[in-house]
Order: sequence, then C-alpha cells, then structure tokens
Amino acid sequence: MATARIPEATVARLPVYLRSLTELAADGQATTSSDILAERAGVNAAKVRKDLSYLGTHGTRGVGYDVRHLVFEVSRALGVANTWPVIVCGLGNLGRALANHTGFTERGFPVVAAIDVDAELVGTTIDGVAVHSPDKLAEVVAAEGVAIGVIATPAAAAQETADLLVAAGIRSILDFSPTVVSVPPDVEVRAVDLSTELQILGFHLQRDLPPEVNL
Repeated sequence: MATARIPEATVARLPVYLRSLTELAADGQATTSSDILAERAGVNAAKVRKDLSYLGTHGTRGVGYDVRHLVFEVSRALGVANTWPVIVCGLGNLGRALANHTGFTERGFPVVAAIDVDAELVGTTIDGVAVHSPDKLAEVVAAEGVAIGVIATPAAAAQETADLLVAAGIRSILDFSPTVVSVPPDVEVRAVDLSTELQILGFHLQRDLPPEVNL
C-alpha cells in the first residue's frame, strides 16, 4: 500500500472512519456501506469510496465493506497497528489532561513519560506517568523508545522544548502551545491551537447572526 500518495484531506478523515468502524465492530456488525460511513463522518458516500480506494480497499456490490478488514486497513494506513510511545512536555492543566487520556493508549499512543520544570513534580508519578526534568529528556526518550513528543508548555518555553525534543531524536511533534515552533525539515509538527479554533468558531457564529444583530 502506497500510503505516501494518500492526500492529506483523506488522511484527516481516516481517523473518523476508524472510530466509526470500531464502533460498528463492537456492535457486532460484520459489514457496512459507504452510505453508513458517510453519514457518520459527515461527508458524502462518493468521498468515502474515493478515500478508501487509496487504501486499495473496495466494497463488494450488494454486500459493502467487511468491517474488521477495513479496521485493519485503516489502522495500518494510520500507523496505529503499531504502538507509538508518547512523551508529554509540560504538566499544566492541559498537559495533565493529555497525559491521563486513556484513549491514546487504546489507539496505540501510550503516554510513557512526562517532562516538567516544577521541582515538586519531578521524580513523582502522576496517574502512572513518571515525571522527569528537561535535562533527562534525551535519556527518557531513548529508554522508553519514545516516538512522539507533545508540547503543552506556555508559549515562552515552546521553542526550547521543541529543540530538546529534536535533539533527543524525536521526529514527530504535536504542539499545543499558542505559538509557532521552528524545526528541521525532517521533523513533522502538527499544531493544535485551541484559541485559534475557538476564534474560527466565533467567526462562523458571527457570520450566521441575523443582519440586525451582525453589525
């Protein structure tokens, strides 16, 4: 399967399909259709069929898609058939919530360690996750086989944290800090700015207000 040729828009929809397929499998559904997946994903059936065709998967006319086989194929395309250990950097409210999110482990992304500058936290274990100081990051990454680094620090510490992750050999970073970090070309960064997403929602709310209110 040539996953490199899958469009980014399709990749963004695959986790939605996988969640729906997992739910269908849990309900004992052996097969499903593009119409059902489309309804659950909020897209049209033609787009579902096109997306799944990139995986080399095509439904059988009159039968649909085999749910368990499709779970396997989508999981393989997303890399969740493997386990990718995660380290969370920054244990503020958001960092703690991320470190304690059991759904990550269930999907193949277990949080194996955390990093924080607070001396009172370093050396402790929070809900099963050991907390280390920043100077131990490279050592922890090597010992735990960490594949993904999560930045949940304040903006002022984000770039330094990114530099430490890169120096430790991390090539995949999920950045929740409200700033843009600079990394080498071979490092993939996915930025999740919650305030920006809220502002986008605010734009749509403002746009949809009645003319007499939207002044």
